[in-house]
Amino acid sequence: MAEGKMADTGQAAQPARLSVVSTDTDGIRVLTLTGEIDRDTGQALRQALDASGAPRPRIVVDLSRVTFMDSTGINIFVAAHRTLTEAGGWIRLAAPTEAVMRLLQIVGVDAVIDCRDTLRQALGN
Repeated sequence: MAEGKMADTGQAAQPARLSVVSTDTDGIRVLTLTGEIDRDTGQALRQALDASGAPRPRIVVDLSRVTFMDSTGINIFVAAHRTLTEAGGWIRLAAPTEAVMRLLQIVGVDAVIDCRDTLRQALGN
């Protein structure tokens, strides 16, 4: 039995991947993220946030299932904010976990990008 527990612990120590599910709600792209945002998973997020060619793109990113985010995520969100704003659109971050919100506040991203407590709030006006 002890061997089984050791094997389970080893599996749990594997790095989490990032899952990105994209849906559309009333013309707003909603990205639901699950997992970790870091150097190894950032490219998937960059691709999902690409709205090139879309007129006045609007994106809400649901962060309620993000377990970890480092400076990679911060840089991606700031770059997306800049790009979307220049295209006449916007980005909102919805339902960040306590750890993610703390990071957003420490670096001041919450003062630049609209952060809402819930997905419903982020989809509203």
